[in-house]
Amino acid sequence: MEDKTSIPLSGDAMEKKIDELLSAMKGADPAELENIKSIIRKKVPFFTRSAFAAFLLKLAAEGREARPEQRERRPRPERRNERNEKKEEARKPQPQTQQDKAERPETIIPEGAKTLYLNVGKMKHLYAKDLSKLLQAELGIARSDIYQIRVHDKYSFVTMSEENCNKAIEKLNNSTINGRTAKVTYSEK
Repeated sequence: MEDKTSIPLSGDAMEKKIDELLSAMKGADPAELENIKSIIRKKVPFFTRSAFAAFLLKLAAEGREARPEQRERRPRPERRNERNEKKEEARKPQPQTQQDKAERPETIIPEGAKTLYLNVGKMKHLYAKDLSKLLQAELGIARSDIYQIRVHDKYSFVTMSEENCNKAIEKLNNSTINGRTAKVTYSEK
């Protein structure tokens, strides 16, 4: 590894290096030099260009490239334990089999059921479980009387019998749910 301490170059050695660079510059491709000059004009502020040139000259005189020293990277030892492996396994999506789909009961919505639109959703911290409890308490119905609840960010849908939907509109329309005035209507879908 190189010694990081800088050895000051004498004035004569620096002048000799400048002469070498000037003579090498005469033999360089003018289009390539013009391209480099335009990059320097874009990247190096006007008042620091002479300091930038001095720094490049210093590096050239020392025989170094204008790159920061990089230390050699060693590979890190893998630190995996059973707990991390279990977490990773749980994150992977599991493929669904026909048996998995058969075990999950599909929601059957009876004929004559209606869907309500409610203008409160997840953004007001309303979730399906909370909405179900609210409906059960306000309407005096059982969980099985609510066929389906879908809560989105700004609104929710509830599917119930027409009788229960009418009760919900009466009791919940213009009430306050989680700090928002609720508008409960029949869904247009």
